[in-house]
Amino acid sequence: MIAHLSGSLFKKTPQSVIIETGGIGYEVQVPLSTFYALPEQDENVSLHIHTHVREDALLLFGFSSRLEKDIFVMLTSVSGIGPKLSISILSGIGPQDLLAAIASSDAARLQAIPGVGKKTAERIALELKERALHILEHEEIPPVPLHEDEDKQLIDDAASALVNLGYPAKFAKPAIEKALSEIEELTLESLIRETLKILA
Repeated sequence: MIAHLSGSLFKKTPQSVIIETGGIGYEVQVPLSTFYALPEQDENVSLHIHTHVREDALLLFGFSSRLEKDIFVMLTSVSGIGPKLSISILSGIGPQDLLAAIASSDAARLQAIPGVGKKTAERIALELKERALHILEHEEIPPVPLHEDEDKQLIDDAASALVNLGYPAKFAKPAIEKALSEIEELTLESLIRETLKILA
């Protein structure tokens, strides 16, 4: 099993990256929280990896922090939640907000994440509450580092990310415009966070 990958960032998108190491390019699916923390193309990158084996494929899921990987594995332990939905959940809400929602049994907040229905949200809140509380009590949760971009590029990236999460562009763009007036320090993460609150 592959548990960690380090190498050159050959390609990156909000959904996946290709890491080149030893002359081989590994395609790794990532949540938005990890995408925010990626360096520029051709720079060195290091990700925590979860290897998911199916009969027809071997899939790699990558995370910028051990905490994100632990949350991912925790989510996949819930009946009905596979790796792809776990990645979508981590993309739709930050790790700290997700843990807080689970720990407080806030099923409504969880249900606001695209792809999470009422029953799934209730199962997450019920089955993972104690584990989320334990992580919140014992883990240091650092802010996600971001690279500086022009405001327009940030807005375009946020719109693209929200559309990929399942929000229609006609709803995402007005919500982004509204979010811009609420944010004091504009970063991609803060813009998506605020926009998701508005959409929820």
